[in-house]
Amino acid sequence: MTKYIFLMLREGKEEFLKQLQELGVVDITRSAKPVDERSASMLRRAAAAKEALKILDKSDCSKDPDFEKIKAAAAAEELKVSQNDLISYVIAQDSRLKEIGGEISATNREMTERMPWGEFDKASLDRLAATGYQLHWYCVDKKAFDPTWETLYPLQVIEDNGKKIWFVTVLAEGEECTVKAKECKAPEGSFRKSTEQIASLKEEQLRCKARLMKIKESRCEEINGLRKAVLVDLDRYLADASSDTAAENMISIMTGFAPKENEAELCAAFDKMDLVYMKEDAAEEDNPPIRLKNNWFTRQFEVLTGMYGMPVYSEFDPTPILAPFYLLFFAMCMGDAGYGLFLILFGLAVKKGWLKIGMFEGLGNIITLLGAGTLVVGTVMGTFFGVDLTTVSWIPEGIRNLMLTGTIGLGPDGGIVRNPAEGGYAIQMVLAIAIGIFHICLAMVVKAICYTRRFGFKENISTWGWLVLILGGLIITVLAFTSVISAEITKWAVIVLGVISGLGIFIFNKPGRNPLINIGSGLWDTYNMATGILGDVLSYVRLYALGLAGGMLGGVFNDLGFQILGDNVLTWIPFILILLAGHVLNIAMSALGAFVHPLRLTFVEYFKNSGYEGKGKRYNPMNLGKEIEQ
Repeated sequence: MTKYIFLMLREGKEEFLKQLQELGVVDITRSAKPVDERSASMLRRAAAAKEALKILDKSDCSKDPDFEKIKAAAAAEELKVSQNDLISYVIAQDSRLKEIGGEISATNREMTERMPWGEFDKASLDRLAATGYQLHWYCVDKKAFDPTWETLYPLQVIEDNGKKIWFVTVLAEGEECTVKAKECKAPEGSFRKSTEQIASLKEEQLRCKARLMKIKESRCEEINGLRKAVLVDLDRYLADASSDTAAENMISIMTGFAPKENEAELCAAFDKMDLVYMKEDAAEEDNPPIRLKNNWFTRQFEVLTGMYGMPVYSEFDPTPILAPFYLLFFAMCMGDAGYGLFLILFGLAVKKGWLKIGMFEGLGNIITLLGAGTLVVGTVMGTFFGVDLTTVSWIPEGIRNLMLTGTIGLGPDGGIVRNPAEGGYAIQMVLAIAIGIFHICLAMVVKAICYTRRFGFKENISTWGWLVLILGGLIITVLAFTSVISAEITKWAVIVLGVISGLGIFIFNKPGRNPLINIGSGLWDTYNMATGILGDVLSYVRLYALGLAGGMLGGVFNDLGFQILGDNVLTWIPFILILLAGHVLNIAMSALGAFVHPLRLTFVEYFKNSGYEGKGKRYNPMNLGKEIEQ
């Protein structure tokens, strides 16, 4: 991430935020800092210079119908504007041009209204009103005009364009007119006066354009130089100014973060805005927002990482590890290939928009992935809609041998065998515990590497000591149990392992501290690790228990249905209803458990042992789909 610091006057904040929305890649935070009048004045002058440059850049009269007249007027114009007044002069000319444009439009409308009434002497009409007679002005559609009105009142038709008729009547003061027409507002002047006013405004407009052309040709670089000089002075002044200087004016200071690949594009855009900005590489102490970068598969599980909390800037993104393990845990908790097939179809329907359910919106991909994982794991576990696949005759023997069913234990010769004659443990339970041990060991490896990278090896000797003890102990146990290493080698390996890990845990866990305190701290850590690790590993038994419960409940619904099914065709109706209702209910309950419990194993067991903090904030850039926060 690149960190940007923006400084601008308070009144320019809203426009700046709108421009950030259009860019769509800057994650912004806002603050306000009081400054003295000098810095506020410098920033205003820099903004004014930039506005003047924009005005001159847009003032292209080459396509103006009066271009030759403007060009001649510019050549004849003698501008005696000082450097200090140059910027305000340009802005004033542009402001006057906009005013003239509005006045010309208003006068044109006024002229259109006056045109039918032609020429008249307003002074004469005022004298008529002084004698007690009032002039009334009317405009009606020609079809609505009644010629008999001329016999009732002194009436004079002023204009008849074939569609409408404009006429006036003269009535004594207090006399009521019964003409069924809407009376118009009396024109305030004649048509000729409006024409003269428009001509005068256009002449002034031409002179303003000529002045801007003259400045653009001769003094544009001068304005740009003024702007750069002010920005340099402002940057230096703000760097030296006291942060607690109070004043009535406020400068808005905004800190933003954006990906480094957008740096060139953003700098080009910021250079065109009325602000001062600085940029630097984001550091951990800045607490920059986090944008995760993952492949298509892993990206589907970023929503789960976000539920716990985003990594801080120097942490590892846990999603690449979370994704495959959560998929595996979910599939083991569901434990039924048929339910996996249902989830695949459901996820595809959500993704394609065939099913529109608010709570599942945007989750079609991850539901489909979880369904595919459940289909594979459910097949290995040997269950399909509550049916034990090991008892189905048409399942090939090769596939049946891959199914992890039955028990595992010690044979007569002491080796591990499947389905021993006596005793043994369920293979699925042993698998769940083995996965738990591997998951926790992986978490400890991640913690050791991540903490060493963040805080240094010296601060994490104890972490490495525990990792060597637990991971090394497991490796030695497996090698010794499988007779890969002899008893003598095993003894010396255990001694060496114990010495190395013991030194790290009890003696050097905090270098520089009193050894007795380190030993006490090591003993306390030993108690916590012994009780904590054991409880964490046993938590993974839930993967076996939930899968077993779901499969057994599915089998119960199957048994209920088949007990009702008889020779009568009508028994098929309750049979189908029981199967549908039972399996839909079982899928709903199993899916809820399969969602919650893998989260628990990830958020508690894995994140605790991996040292994951999750206190970062998500990269949330402003874009046109969001309201501006004031």
